[in-house]
Amino acid sequence: MGSTTPAVRGGAGRRQDTRRRGAVVAALMLAMALAALDSTVVSTAVPQIVGDLGGFSVFSWLFSGYLLAVTVTLPVYGKLSDTFGRKPVLVVGAAVFLLGSLLCAAAWNMGALIAFRIVQGLGGGALQGTVQTLAADLYPLAERPKIQSKLSTVWAVSAVAGPGLGGVLATYADWRWIFLVNLPIGAAALWLIVRHLHEPEREDARHARVDWAGALAVFACGGVLLTALVQGGVAWPWLSAPSLALFGAGLVLVGVVVRVKRRAAAPIIPGWVWRRRTIAAVNLALGALGLLMVAPSVFLPTYAQSVLGLAPVAAGFVLSVWTLSWPVSAALSQHVYRRIGFRDTALLGIGLAALILFAFPFLPYPGSWWQPTLLMLLLGGALGLFQLPLIVGVQSTVGWSERGTTTASVLFCRQTGQTLGASLFGAVANGVLAARLGGAGDLDSVTRALDGGTAPEATRRAIAGAVHAVYLGAACAAALAFVVLLLVAPRRFPVLQD
Repeated sequence: MGSTTPAVRGGAGRRQDTRRRGAVVAALMLAMALAALDSTVVSTAVPQIVGDLGGFSVFSWLFSGYLLAVTVTLPVYGKLSDTFGRKPVLVVGAAVFLLGSLLCAAAWNMGALIAFRIVQGLGGGALQGTVQTLAADLYPLAERPKIQSKLSTVWAVSAVAGPGLGGVLATYADWRWIFLVNLPIGAAALWLIVRHLHEPEREDARHARVDWAGALAVFACGGVLLTALVQGGVAWPWLSAPSLALFGAGLVLVGVVVRVKRRAAAPIIPGWVWRRRTIAAVNLALGALGLLMVAPSVFLPTYAQSVLGLAPVAAGFVLSVWTLSWPVSAALSQHVYRRIGFRDTALLGIGLAALILFAFPFLPYPGSWWQPTLLMLLLGGALGLFQLPLIVGVQSTVGWSERGTTTASVLFCRQTGQTLGASLFGAVANGVLAARLGGAGDLDSVTRALDGGTAPEATRRAIAGAVHAVYLGAACAAALAFVVLLLVAPRRFPVLQD
């Protein structure tokens, strides 16, 4: 009996640890759902929000303001989680996000709603970065694809369900419920994290010096430059005084960030993030991923409605199929990278993605709905084979004290790529339209004139040409990621022992 008691206790302890880890994973999935649903659920309620609050001319800042806040805070939260632990950063971030949600539901005009969306974004940066980091903390390398595929599934389900949920709440309840539904979900996630997530106490955290000056400089620099990219060519011309002033201020702030970083004992963005080949290559490759993702996510619905003549629901289905194949491919990617390595698996995925994106402009005009749908299904599979091995691989090359910063830098580059892609491809599409329609308007003005695919043939062909040009640009971004991985990333990632 005496010899079996320790084993029984050990088994009970392991079962308790398993249950605790399961509860934490559930909390991470809930937190990820909050961040993933936020933009998609709001998009379909814009008409009701504008009808109630007004402010049509600035409503795009409901999305831009949130995106900016998330992006610029990612490096800050990553460094803080390495210094003080994941739990306090995640708890504070979730609390700020929920506070922002409550304030959004109480907004009295569009200006207030935009301000409160930025508050939401300040918490959303902690949710995105810390959830991904904790996923790597909880599981050893061999089991890490399981949790990452679960998180990918959360993103996929949110992308598909978000617009429908937003439309139902705005139509049958009130648009304010779009933000109020975050409260019970976030409260459940917070309760699970507080109760079940236990981290070892870090003795050095009590005496850690935080580079708050660097954090403020990064926040200001990122905010100014991303605002210039988001609004340039939309709210004002690229070569106008506002654009030049913002880019000039951004360059000055870049110098400030560099100077503050050199003086800080523990800078918010440490130099080793870019000095290590593996991390630098993954940062650049996922920045290119953010760039190319803009092509389907922003321009494909317009193509499906105006060129193919599909209804909005059917157009949404054409886009959403890549969210079905992406997590499946990501979950299966472990069987590939265990044989050929992280880099070569990612090269295979992004190489296939480049070919698929390049094939889009060769679709017959006007074509049938199943053709772009098939390409999107294949694209999701290729990108799942590309992204997950890079994230799992780069997280496995660093220890606990550097994992938050590394994960945040990867996500920051992907978000920045998306912001740059929206501006760049928007300019490309508008340029093609202006050339083909004799300067008759940009993409926004043309698509507003469409009515269920009954627009003039010249207009439909112009939109098809504009989207084809965007997809060619996305194929170039995929090719750039391929070259970066091939030339910069080591063939075998320097994985640390768990």
